[in-house]
Amino acid sequence: MQSQVVLGQTDIPPRPSVRLHYLDWLRVLAVLMVFVFHALKPFNIGDWVIMNSETSMAATVFFALLSPWGMPFFFLLAWAGSWFALRRRTAGEYAGERFKRLLIPFIVGSIIFTPIQNYFDWRFWTARLNVQVSYLQNQLHRWTGPNPSIFSWIGYHLWFLGFLFSFSLIALPLFLWLKRESGQGLISRLAVLCERCGGMLLFIAPLLVIQLSIRPFDPQEKSWTDFLFYLAFFILGYLLYADERFVTAIRRDWWLHLATGVAAILAILAALALGDVTTWFDTPTMPEFYLFWTLVTIAAWSWTAFMLFVGMRFLDFRNKWLEYGQEAVVPFYVLHQPLIVAIAFYVVQWQAGVTAKMFAVVLASFAVTVGIYELLIRRMAPLRALFGMKATAKLPAAPSPEAAPASE
Repeated sequence: MQSQVVLGQTDIPPRPSVRLHYLDWLRVLAVLMVFVFHALKPFNIGDWVIMNSETSMAATVFFALLSPWGMPFFFLLAWAGSWFALRRRTAGEYAGERFKRLLIPFIVGSIIFTPIQNYFDWRFWTARLNVQVSYLQNQLHRWTGPNPSIFSWIGYHLWFLGFLFSFSLIALPLFLWLKRESGQGLISRLAVLCERCGGMLLFIAPLLVIQLSIRPFDPQEKSWTDFLFYLAFFILGYLLYADERFVTAIRRDWWLHLATGVAAILAILAALALGDVTTWFDTPTMPEFYLFWTLVTIAAWSWTAFMLFVGMRFLDFRNKWLEYGQEAVVPFYVLHQPLIVAIAFYVVQWQAGVTAKMFAVVLASFAVTVGIYELLIRRMAPLRALFGMKATAKLPAAPSPEAAPASE
């Protein structure tokens, strides 16, 4: 049969599509994980928009457990379905959909919510330090020039959507090439390596190259090192579903990925307890800098692979909660942090224990975020479009496994 080359189509016949419900569940759970991460930030050791005067050891341990792999996992999940999307869309359709679902919410969210977060940022730090200079220095530190950190400078937490949109366009030519016979050959050779036990751990090598060769020269958060590191996870999310042997390896080697991830996290916790990790984090002249980022990279890939197995094993089903969560993912993400910042600004001023304050911020922020989404965004067509949702509020009926669209 003669193959036909069309932008966004493959040179080889597509395989039947099935819905991978566990990917949808993992995306929903990842957004909830990010919500808790941000809601506890005022109580963690470090620096954020709003900080409580008393820190929480529980929050600090939570951050130490989650930080090494949370965002890489989120980026891999975000576009693990790109392989499926490009089997049913042209390159133009793919880019247009990403524009509507990512760039528009980034722009809208930045216009509406960045001034709100800037206001509370300014109110909190000027009141606490009693000098406006400290606030201005804090703002300038967040953006060090023309690099990807501009997404954070403009949109605070919405940098994630800015990165994703950029990745979608940057990686599109690679994705289209990987769908051709020559690209399929490369994928097949990689899949052969993963047929051996522990083969999936080989993907740590290119991730380490990025971390250890670029970060010493660019340690700034959300700058070029993070951009390229997360781009690598984005591409890996695409690759993992291009050949069944990768999925088989994830199922087979789950115990090895778990053991490797636990060992890396324990080493990071030991470093946190015994050393000055805040100095190691961004001081490339210290040997500990390279040890720390090696452990972070190993943990990032190992836990990501293990969590994919957890999804495959326990979450491959569909119900009304998944349908609701799928639709709410982008607007919930856009909304959650400005509300956390506003609520935390007042809560940290209470004369109460740190545990009570943490529960107050988490519960109140979640209730208000869901309430605004449910009562306003979900029910109004113009708002749905501005927040990256489909125009209609009516959810489709659950398709049969044989006829279900591919996960994306």
